[in-house]
Amino acid sequence: MDGWDKPGHDETENGVAKVQGMTPDQISALDAQDPLRAKRAEFHIPEGLIYLDGNSLGPLPKAVPQRVCHAIEDEWGRRLIRGWNEAGWIDLPRKVGDKIARLIGAAPGTVIAADSTSINLLKALSAALELRRERKIILSDAKNFPTDLYVAQGLVRGLARGHELKLVEASEIHDALDERVAVLMLTEADYRTGQLYDMRALTARAHKMGALAIWDLCHSAGAFPVDVTGAGADFAVGCGYKYLNGGPGAPAFIYVAPQHASAVSPFLAGWMGHEAPFDFDPFYRPGPGIDRMLVGTPAVLSLSALDAALDVFADVDMRLVREKSIALGDLFIAEVEHQYAGADLKLASPRDGAKRGSQVSFHCAHGYEAMQALIAAGVIGDFRAPDIMRFGFTPLTLSYREVADAASILVRVLSEGEWKKPQYAVRAKVT
Repeated sequence: MDGWDKPGHDETENGVAKVQGMTPDQISALDAQDPLRAKRAEFHIPEGLIYLDGNSLGPLPKAVPQRVCHAIEDEWGRRLIRGWNEAGWIDLPRKVGDKIARLIGAAPGTVIAADSTSINLLKALSAALELRRERKIILSDAKNFPTDLYVAQGLVRGLARGHELKLVEASEIHDALDERVAVLMLTEADYRTGQLYDMRALTARAHKMGALAIWDLCHSAGAFPVDVTGAGADFAVGCGYKYLNGGPGAPAFIYVAPQHASAVSPFLAGWMGHEAPFDFDPFYRPGPGIDRMLVGTPAVLSLSALDAALDVFADVDMRLVREKSIALGDLFIAEVEHQYAGADLKLASPRDGAKRGSQVSFHCAHGYEAMQALIAAGVIGDFRAPDIMRFGFTPLTLSYREVADAASILVRVLSEGEWKKPQYAVRAKVT
């Protein structure tokens, strides 16, 4: 994919550059040369649908139903309680964690799959604050994903030890990192715009100031190469249902850097994190390494689904995934801007693909209605308040032709006013 034929620019009469679209032949050539094109066959994609919401819920890998059926009928149905030993249920958090570790640049044995992102963030944040007891500030982006901020706010209240959640703008993070900060808590890819933080640089800055760094990888893991080891991250969390394709409500994951693994003491302590769970000791003794970040009984059926879903990455070069992700996003932006000149649509994501996650977002005053009209037309994205139309690009399942077609349909919805139909203004619970 190196040297793919990027959209060019034409000069308008007043000298302002205007994006030039690609020809159908150029787009077909991109699909023909795509080294990831065969991966689409491993997913169930409804015919006639262009799915641009894998950043919210990944599509279904074809291997998952059979695996879950086996877990239900054979492992649970026939083995019953014996499944914990005979089917290896008890080891699923580590087994799945190791598959995720490969995708985020973590060493084997440093990641477990369990619980939700929010619960794992609570574990990581409480453990980090214990390691920096003399400091009281949790530093984060004012526009961070709300649940991350809620978890921090709740922990501050619960600990009642004088901690403070300090929120600043993204551009202020570097300078706000000082000797008072205990923990830097950031999401690598902004959930609204896809703007990327420099994990390596900001973690280095945090460490220079004596702070620890926690990274939320919900919009990173499986979307592009991540290197928590190279970046020096102390903790990382993320979900299993977006780019990892584990299904709605799939278990999340948590990473703890090896140098902290034997010292962390999370706020939540449960029997599966005990050194010997089946001793039924009334007093907690933390398990070895990452095991101490476990809490309750593993969710076997959902872990089995995620385990099977992750197998699609077994032979995937994440550098190719990143290359295609940027190319898809660039193509979408170019096609939309080439075809539509309305002032009601403004790019919210970084134009530079290297600074953007695997999504493209636009500001649109009537974004909710336009998205509903777009979904009705067979292109699924999503909406994030107050005015963001969000489009996710999953390189393993999307073609360049689909992305170009989606851009044309979006332009039609806006240009022809399809979004003005009353039914598209009715707000659903999930946007």
